[in-house]
Amino acid sequence: MDRLDSMEAFVRVAECRSFSVAARRMELSKSVVSRQIARLEAHLGARLFHRTTRSLALTEVGQAYYERCTRILAEIEEANLSVSNLQAEPRGRLRVNAPMSFGIHHLAPLIPRFLDRFPHVDVDMAMNDRVVSLVEEGFDIAVRIGRLEDSSLIARHLAPARRVVCASPSYLERRGVPQSPDDLADHCCLSYSNLTASDEWNLCTAEGRRWPVEVRGRLRVNNGDVLREAALSGVGLIMAPTFLCGCDLQAGRLVSVLDQFVPQNIAIHAVYPHSRHLSPKVRAFVDFLAENFGPRPYWDLVE
Repeated sequence: MDRLDSMEAFVRVAECRSFSVAARRMELSKSVVSRQIARLEAHLGARLFHRTTRSLALTEVGQAYYERCTRILAEIEEANLSVSNLQAEPRGRLRVNAPMSFGIHHLAPLIPRFLDRFPHVDVDMAMNDRVVSLVEEGFDIAVRIGRLEDSSLIARHLAPARRVVCASPSYLERRGVPQSPDDLADHCCLSYSNLTASDEWNLCTAEGRRWPVEVRGRLRVNNGDVLREAALSGVGLIMAPTFLCGCDLQAGRLVSVLDQFVPQNIAIHAVYPHSRHLSPKVRAFVDFLAENFGPRPYWDLVE
């Protein structure tokens, strides 16, 4: 049994959730692929798939094996590229992780242009708001917003992540404009629940000293777009990045307050493992993002 061929067949079947579809993509017969998987399961002494007449799903063991196989096959792909004359041309599958709101608003419009510029690269993007382990979960690159904690990764600064406290004009007319962080105690402040201390807003004095404020409001949610919609509807104040609400600020649908008290000490980075440092597809994607964002990103430009 060729172990690598069997691993590749297993990965393709897992991705396609179908022996027939995987076989067609690999230009093999279904029977050949079925035999490869059966031999692999026999060699491992474990069932990799739950099979019924209508569905195919990975077992718990199969899911763990899939994650390891994808990393191994990606490493082999990178090794082959590094010694071939194709090294200079980005190609292969690029696995990207990104935060949900930023991915929807700012990566989604760029991906078609990236695919058009690099026709031999396929993008597999997963969006969520948790911090993934790039190596453990098999990602080539991640876009991260905020302070970086994993020093084992290579990071490239893409853009500042400027934040504002803002609300709709109707809310401010009804409840008044806060002049000091302490005034927030009399306001409805909408909380982003993915933060460790979602009911505390860390503001600062004019001299830059921390000024933590306990806030309360009628909505806590783990998605920035929902907070933005609530703010636009006049429900309350939000502390949000301008990549989420910049267009609303420019159009006057939201108004920023307490600008001098909001610390601007976070940024947007592309991060990737050292093993991906020389990968043409990773380098091409990072350069492409830096080219489209930069020190004055378009969402902060006043028209």
